[in-house]
Amino acid sequence: MSFQIVMAQLGSTDDKQVNLEKAEKALKEAKELYGADMVVFPEAYMSYFIVGTPREVKLNDAEAIDGPFVNAMCELAHKYSVWIVFGMRERSEDPEDDRVYNSVVLADSTGKVVSTYRKTHLYDAFGAKESSSIKPGDALFQPVETPFGKLGLLVCYELRFPEISRYQALHGADILIVPSGWVKGPVKERHWESLVTVRALENTAYVVACNQVNEHYIGQSLVVDPMGVVLARGVETEGLIPCRVDLERVQEVRAKLPSHLHRQPELYV
Repeated sequence: MSFQIVMAQLGSTDDKQVNLEKAEKALKEAKELYGADMVVFPEAYMSYFIVGTPREVKLNDAEAIDGPFVNAMCELAHKYSVWIVFGMRERSEDPEDDRVYNSVVLADSTGKVVSTYRKTHLYDAFGAKESSSIKPGDALFQPVETPFGKLGLLVCYELRFPEISRYQALHGADILIVPSGWVKGPVKERHWESLVTVRALENTAYVVACNQVNEHYIGQSLVVDPMGVVLARGVETEGLIPCRVDLERVQEVRAKLPSHLHRQPELYV
């Protein structure tokens, strides 16, 4: 079984309406030009704020999962009859905590929210401190059955933690979706491609890693197959990146490279 996935490598703004308009244009083109079954948007696509934006602005921008932005994105999924994955800033339920969640929403082609995930491993690295404004989630994503196989999910910096991808694979994921906002920096582009590739190869699963793009983020989204072969690659500018994903390839690779059967977890503790 195969399906058409399209990565919407876009840069978001601090204006949600602009981002929704960009999303609709991307979905329309993804469907008309590529026959998309699923469209993946980047991490935190709902809104982007430049460094130095007042904390209260970011806090006030956050919404609930059933808020207007998610509802509007779900309406677009239904309108264009595609599954979508996108990042957003989710309001915390704790009035004593002035942080928000870095969340991802998975919605089906009827516009129904199928699952959500709150990023658990935060980007406190390379001089950044995501945890100062983002509250970590308390559970990894549980892979879900879809018409396109079983989907796992992780977010950006979490590529640096092999345990997260392995958890997804051990729970049956055929495809790992990775909405991202990979920050520019020395050798960071090499890190990005290396990590996306090895997460695919070590788990013999597809990895679909869709990145934000602007003066802060690198773009260069990737789809890598279970043998570690790069099937699709974005450049440093906005655009749609289509890729045909064949689930039979997962079984084919696992038959010749059955590393998942050779694990000895009793040695890993």
